[in-house]
Amino acid sequence: VLAEVIKAFGAPENAQRMEEARDNACNDMGKMLQFLLPVATQIQQDVIKAYGFSNDGEGVLKFARLIKSYESQDPEIASMSGKLKAMFLPPMTLPPHGAGTGGVATS
Repeated sequence: VLAEVIKAFGAPENAQRMEEARDNACNDMGKMLQFLLPVATQIQQDVIKAYGFSNDGEGVLKFARLIKSYESQDPEIASMSGKLKAMFLPPMTLPPHGAGTGGVATS
């Protein structure tokens, strides 16, 4: 099922929908949730409903929890899960260290 979900994200029409949502979000996390997440959820729903998951956000959450429960047991599932997350979650970057933020003042 996970492989089919990943394949669905690669379908031309879905890839285009995701690209448009990414463009609308402009790398803003709040806008990612507003534009990208609903598209990603819909793509997953279209696949997983054929496997007995409900065709709503709850079905996607149950699917995600199930995948998470198998990640530690199967490296292939962990790898595919990482690929799936990378398709709709932006890479997390850490804020720069130092640069006068939160440091101890010296006299």
